[in-house]
Amino acid sequence: MDHVPEILSMIKELATYEHALDSVEATESSLLSTLSFASNPSQGFAKTLLVFPSGSAKPAGMALYFHNYSTWTGAPGTYLEDLYVREEFRKAGYGKALLRRLAEETIKVGGKRLEWSVLKWNQPSIEFYERIGAKRLEEWVGYRLEGEALRKVGGQA
Repeated sequence: MDHVPEILSMIKELATYEHALDSVEATESSLLSTLSFASNPSQGFAKTLLVFPSGSAKPAGMALYFHNYSTWTGAPGTYLEDLYVREEFRKAGYGKALLRRLAEETIKVGGKRLEWSVLKWNQPSIEFYERIGAKRLEEWVGYRLEGEALRKVGGQA
């Protein structure tokens, strides 16, 4: 739990990279109450893997994820919400190391899929994912309910 400030910092760094810093509502408090940690593995909605350079207490990057379920495979899977490697540590194998650990975690829980989304304009990430063998999905379109629309559908408007 002592890494929550660094996790929040990387969330904001990623949002800045994606030109969406104004959309970040997460706080240290909200992360403490919604993430799982070694001290509370059965609590929270998402988990975070951190990777550290040798001898450093500051993480080079993170993978924030949660488990989901596929009715088609009849098995759990993993959704990668954020994969982020700080700029000074890119191209040093940290992103691949995080994905390897995440794939191992997915396999450990009997999962058959590791999925994520990437912005269409983020060519460096797209190229990285394709180099490691990720398959681009063309048939699926993402949708999201949030804010007033979510409240309206949820009967809260």
